[in-house]
Amino acid sequence: MNIMSITPRTFHLIAPSGYCHNQQAAQLAVERLRAQGHQVLNSEVIARRDQRFAGNETERLQDLNGLPALKTCPDIVLAVRGGYGATRLLPQLARASLAGWLRDNPVALCGHSDFTVIQLALLDHGAVSFSGPMLTGNFGAKVLSEFTVEHFWRALTSPELILSWQTEPQEVNVTGKIWGGNLAMIASLAGTPWLPEIEEGILVIEDVNEHPFRVERMLLQLAQSGILARQKAIVLGSFTGATLTDYDNGYDFDSVWTLIRQVTGIPLVTGLEFGHHWNTVTLPLGAQGHLQVKGRDSTLTISGHPTLR
Repeated sequence: MNIMSITPRTFHLIAPSGYCHNQQAAQLAVERLRAQGHQVLNSEVIARRDQRFAGNETERLQDLNGLPALKTCPDIVLAVRGGYGATRLLPQLARASLAGWLRDNPVALCGHSDFTVIQLALLDHGAVSFSGPMLTGNFGAKVLSEFTVEHFWRALTSPELILSWQTEPQEVNVTGKIWGGNLAMIASLAGTPWLPEIEEGILVIEDVNEHPFRVERMLLQLAQSGILARQKAIVLGSFTGATLTDYDNGYDFDSVWTLIRQVTGIPLVTGLEFGHHWNTVTLPLGAQGHLQVKGRDSTLTISGHPTLR
């Protein structure tokens, strides 16, 4: 895909989570997008701040609940950054209204990390959103990842999205609904009204700055609450930022994956470039997926998601 040939789009920024502490990166991202011919609206949310949050609760909630009332529907609603704060908004989130707006309009709602809780709450109402890059960390990176940008536009414009990567040798052939995102955010929703009950799904997860034992504990929480038993497969994205010590004595992420395979009996497919990483694919949460692994070759074919006109 030639990035330079992308049709100019309208981006509407939202900041429902943490304060954007890297203002320079956010402004660089805006400049890059505008230089490519895109419109970037609502950029005033970048500088908004209340304690560690990107504004007070009312302001951050309005970023989301106010979307259906916009006079002009944007092509892309893009989160400025993650951090923490979206969970506070869930009780007042106008899920039905937002989900209806997303279903009725060719608009892509995109973000990851803390934003996962918003995406899953909307998926519970049948709305597809995109787990992918955000303004500051991705479009504002010192060196822009061509991989990330290409996969972003591919996901938003391709009725059939095909992702291929290398994994550990195994044989897998399953079909199910694509869902997931940041593991810590998914685990935090267990037992709440905002976690969708996905049957026979393909769960795609990632995380950052979480030691293997913490990742294991969250996965066991999902297993022991019956969530993993309802899935056909788990696809593992990037798990970065953890520091192992002598105390771990060989205990690492591979140890976690081995245990979870034993506990659940369902396939775990490693190696997808997805999450808090310079290179990340974009995934439509709520779309249909066909996951096939033959030996080390993995292919995830995704369809049924909204695309930009």
